[in-house]
Amino acid sequence: MLNNNCPVDKFYICSCFCTDNIFLENYKLHVRYVSEEQFKWDYKKVRAEVERRKSLSVKSEERTAYIQKHYIPLYPHVYHLQEEYLAPEFIQIVQYSLSNSATLDGLLKLIQSETAARVYRFPVFTNEFCHKLIEELEHFEESDTPKGRPNTMNNYGILLNELGFDDTFISPLRERYLSPVASLLYPDCGGKCLDSHKAFVVKYAMNEDLDLSYHYDNAEVTLNVSLGKEFTEGNLYFGDMRQQQNPQMALSQCALTVHSATLMMLQVPLSETECTEVEHRVAEGLLHRGQQMHGALPISSGLRWNLIIWMRSSQERNRLCPMCNKKPTLVEGDGFADGFTKGDVPGERALCVLH
Repeated sequence: MLNNNCPVDKFYICSCFCTDNIFLENYKLHVRYVSEEQFKWDYKKVRAEVERRKSLSVKSEERTAYIQKHYIPLYPHVYHLQEEYLAPEFIQIVQYSLSNSATLDGLLKLIQSETAARVYRFPVFTNEFCHKLIEELEHFEESDTPKGRPNTMNNYGILLNELGFDDTFISPLRERYLSPVASLLYPDCGGKCLDSHKAFVVKYAMNEDLDLSYHYDNAEVTLNVSLGKEFTEGNLYFGDMRQQQNPQMALSQCALTVHSATLMMLQVPLSETECTEVEHRVAEGLLHRGQQMHGALPISSGLRWNLIIWMRSSQERNRLCPMCNKKPTLVEGDGFADGFTKGDVPGERALCVLH
């Protein structure tokens, strides 16, 4: 039937009907198909990532052994946590959290609550320590020792366990300082029993990684500390918890442009709700729930190093893997692996084979 006010004699479909939003029932996601060549190229990238993950432990062991044998640190003392490296405000926050009279309300008076739900800010390190740590990281980066990527999303960074920070720096930082704070802030999502971690640094620079896509962490609680140097923009943004996401892609209210991998378009659902932007300040940390959706906007100039600590609770993840949302099927891993443990073998760490 023709509309007399707007006469039209023929209607059309958009060509994207034959290429976009093709739903794969087995994976519960939509993909985009352009051509067989594109499909094969994306498949090759997925296959390469699967093979990389299978060899991750062996390659990491090889790099760690080589670094221990050949790398000479610029500042050996930064590998050993000392209280003088910590901001006085942070020490006060930890002391309060350890006191018998500590309450959530009392703690919230000592830290800054961001507009984003349950995202908290507080000073962590002194500026002097941040400067020394960056010099050490850049010294290592300039060396000819082998280096592993922190994860699949960051192309530039350093795995701190391979460099030798785990036992003498990150573990005591988590156990003595961060866990008391997290136990008050996040008792409902593993904060009372953070018994392992993965720690790494990432670098954002012009002509390298500028931003970080919307995602969630393989962690119960995450600490993100801006170490410096000089940079402009690059704030973080936070959405809802992953479990609360609507699977329709809409991030327009965040004023962001999202470039999704063809075969991974809805692996991380994008929020329909408005995201909250949070400033990143040097020497300060942002503490948040690992399953809270978040990302980083592009820096517009300069260079920034970030220290990321994914803190994990075996009590939480042994029940449900945070990455595949299933009862974990475990395979052996090295070190803290992915923080899973076997009930009959206390302390043994494992990976979930399903992700």
